[in-house]
Amino acid sequence: MFYTLLRSFLLITVTIAFSTQANAQQRRQVAHTQVCIDVYDMESVDRQPQFPGGDTAMLRFINNERRYPAEAYHDGIQGRVLCSFVVSEDGSLTHISVIRGVEESLDREAVRIISEMPKWMAGEIDDTPVPVYCILPIPFRR
Repeated sequence: MFYTLLRSFLLITVTIAFSTQANAQQRRQVAHTQVCIDVYDMESVDRQPQFPGGDTAMLRFINNERRYPAEAYHDGIQGRVLCSFVVSEDGSLTHISVIRGVEESLDREAVRIISEMPKWMAGEIDDTPVPVYCILPIPFRR
C-alpha cells in the first residue's frame, strides 16, 4: 500500500514537472560585443514581432533597399546572408549580426539593410512587449 501511494505520488510529481516545463516561455541569451541580454525565441511568444505592413512589405523594403556590391556582382558571387537581430520592446532592431555569410561585401550590405529597417511591431507575451530574437535571410541573386 505504501509503495503504491509513493509510486502514484512520484508519477503525479513527474507529470506536473514536465507539463509546467512545457508551458514555460523559451528564453535565450544573445551576446553582441560582449553584452548579454535575455530575449525570447519567436516560437515562444504569444504574438511574434512583425515588420510594419507584414511580410510582403518587408520583402518590398529589402528589394528596394538592397544595393548589390559591384565587385561581387561582376565576380558572380551570390547567395543568402543569414542574419540575426533582436526586436526590442519598443520595436527597434538591435544586436544585428551575420550568422552565416556569403562574402564580406554582401554580409555588410545585409547588415546595412536590416539596420535601415523601420521599427517593427514588438513581440508580446500576455499583452506585454518583450525582446525577441529573430533570424532573417537576405538573398543576393544575379
